[in-house]
Amino acid sequence: MDSTESSYVSSPEAARKRSSPPPRSPTSENGEKATYIRFLVSNAAAGSVIGKGGSTITDFQSRSGARIQLSRNHEFFPGTSDRIIMVSGTVDEVLKVMELILAKLLNEINIEENDDVEPRTKVRLVVPNSSCGSIIGKGGATIKSFIEESQAGIKISPQDNNFYGLNDRLVTLTGTLDEQMRAIELILSKLSEDPHYSQAMHAPFSYAATYNSMSYAPNGAGGKFPNPKEDRSNSITIGVSDGHIGLVLGRGGRNIMEISQVSGARIKISDRGDFMSGTTDRKVTITGSQRAIQQAETMIMQKVANTTKG
Repeated sequence: MDSTESSYVSSPEAARKRSSPPPRSPTSENGEKATYIRFLVSNAAAGSVIGKGGSTITDFQSRSGARIQLSRNHEFFPGTSDRIIMVSGTVDEVLKVMELILAKLLNEINIEENDDVEPRTKVRLVVPNSSCGSIIGKGGATIKSFIEESQAGIKISPQDNNFYGLNDRLVTLTGTLDEQMRAIELILSKLSEDPHYSQAMHAPFSYAATYNSMSYAPNGAGGKFPNPKEDRSNSITIGVSDGHIGLVLGRGGRNIMEISQVSGARIKISDRGDFMSGTTDRKVTITGSQRAIQQAETMIMQKVANTTKG
């Protein structure tokens, strides 16, 4: 059902249907501010948010007034096998749609587990690094108060996990649906005060993969993101020690495929025994736009660095 899905990937239909108040009037109250949340879901969960023929996503958009966008099939948040959902609208609309989505996903877990105790689940929000300081607060005061007030666990991934060359961190919320929603409300009200956060709303949300993914889109659907100067003529060669090349490749070539997909670059590894001159480093040639090359190189170095640490 890929073709159906891609037509709903960034469907603003429901958002258009309603008569919306003028966007972002500076005098409007917090609940009326235009804002967004990005969070991660598994591929299976993304399918249930979309629904058969896009029925669920359409229903949720019309009930909440918010807009729901998903990264495409196999476009994952770097370093994970999870897709990105972005919901946007006023603060109230975003909170309403988050509750609809999380309740649906929770309901499906409940059916599987058939347990009376309300499960504590995790939701991972994607937050720009520049906005994390406002959630943490001075000496961690803000995040502590959010944890106390919501009763949810709130954990922000360390900054050095940013191997994908993009300045986003994951904020993991653990708790029941009510606890997660209280935490999301507190975090969103804080983020909505941050001008940098609202500016990032218009950045493509599925990372470099978005630019390159049009070639994978079924039926040529999804021309929403035109290829910006996708200049394939740039190329660099870096050396990776022979002993580490397996880490870059991954089992069955999985790592190198992920790096290529996420960055949009083409990656070629030299044959055994074909080394950078004067070294025992294999040649890794990365071809693509400047941005794709930079991202692929960072991800390759991260794969190598991760293992040398431990």
